Amino acid sequence: MAWDFQTDPEFQQVLDWADEFVRTEVEPLDLVFGSPYDRSDEKAMAIAGPLKAQVKEKGLWACHLGPELGGQGYGQLKLGLLNEIIGRSIWGPSIFGCQAPDSGNAEILAHYGTPEQRAKYLQPLLDGEIGSCYSMTEPQAGADPTLFTTTAVRDGDCWVINGEKWFNSVAAFAEFFIVMAVTDPEVSPYEGMSMFIVPAGTPGLEIVRNVAVHGFSDHEGYVRYTDVRVPVDHLLGPEGGAFAVAQTRLGGGRVHHAMRTVALVRKAFDMMCERAVSRQVRGGTLGSLQSVQERIADSWIDLQQFRLLVLHTAWRIDKEQDYLKVRKDIAAIKVAMPRVLHDVAQRALHLHGALGVSEEMPFVDMLIHAEVMGIADGPTEVHKTTLAKQVLRDYTPAPGLWPTGHRPALREQAAAHIEAQLELVVGNL
Repeated sequence: MAWDFQTDPEFQQVLDWADEFVRTEVEPLDLVFGSPYDRSDEKAMAIAGPLKAQVKEKGLWACHLGPELGGQGYGQLKLGLLNEIIGRSIWGPSIFGCQAPDSGNAEILAHYGTPEQRAKYLQPLLDGEIGSCYSMTEPQAGADPTLFTTTAVRDGDCWVINGEKWFNSVAAFAEFFIVMAVTDPEVSPYEGMSMFIVPAGTPGLEIVRNVAVHGFSDHEGYVRYTDVRVPVDHLLGPEGGAFAVAQTRLGGGRVHHAMRTVALVRKAFDMMCERAVSRQVRGGTLGSLQSVQERIADSWIDLQQFRLLVLHTAWRIDKEQDYLKVRKDIAAIKVAMPRVLHDVAQRALHLHGALGVSEEMPFVDMLIHAEVMGIADGPTEVHKTTLAKQVLRDYTPAPGLWPTGHRPALREQAAAHIEAQLELVVGNL
């Protein structure tokens, strides 16, 4: 019977090293430097470079990728345990070579890129030398890609792209963009959209403005494409195959967001508990008050339930090797993620009083992060619908007028069954 809640000792040593390394070397970067995506910050890069080298020496660089791409090819369960540590730090993913959107874009290039595309864009991306941007959502359409209006029209040996894209994360620091565009408006959007590589600096590519999200990012780009011409060999994947290409990154990306959110929830919970045993009130500490104890109990339960749901989903992905078969589980963690982070962070904030709402503590940032997680990679409402549909597929309608749990009918069936058993017993006397 294969059922265990224990990490094997060899991998636990890896996690122990990562835990110490992130705490002593990586988390301090969050307090001193700005965005880890800004490679123009020479001081930050001078510190980050040697740290990345240590991660590579330990064999923990880009562990989500296979050995052929320089990673360990970790399954999702191992990645979950590692990301619970990495996710404590803003700089953590960049130091470990698994930062979004680069990690997802690397997977797209690995699966669909031509040899020339992989040589020019993938390898420098894997080495952490350049950054990228995933240019998908639009001002008038986010959760429903079938409403996208950005177009790419073939013109000789080029594709010409026109349209606008909204909330393009770290567009300001990207060396190239992966853009979803309509290439055939006459067919279903699921067959008429394609992906393209657009190098930064291409004429007609304009960052209209960078939108700031308090406590989360200062560089969510509003991008406009005006007669942007790219060679035909910059088509990424098959023409009309944008949805299949997109799923390469979205399924795993949602799981990795959840894995790192576990780290933030635990961080908030630890600070809440520290506050409870430290802050003196009349008659004892905050932790001696029943209302505070209830908040701590609720938060511990929320954290444990969410973590187990995430790890179970990761285990199922490893087992099935097919994201579609685990679609229900992925939707479930995507729904739970913003709620759990919000609730625990809010309770922690409240226990810190005025200090909690100030910028001297991270709780407001965590609340914003929770809201972002409820929108990124599809809003909560969409994932609830997906989850419900997936659950209901396993059920069939009641065969008759009454539900199968209708007690009068069940009693009648039970009485008939017991009567038959009694006749059998009497007949054998």
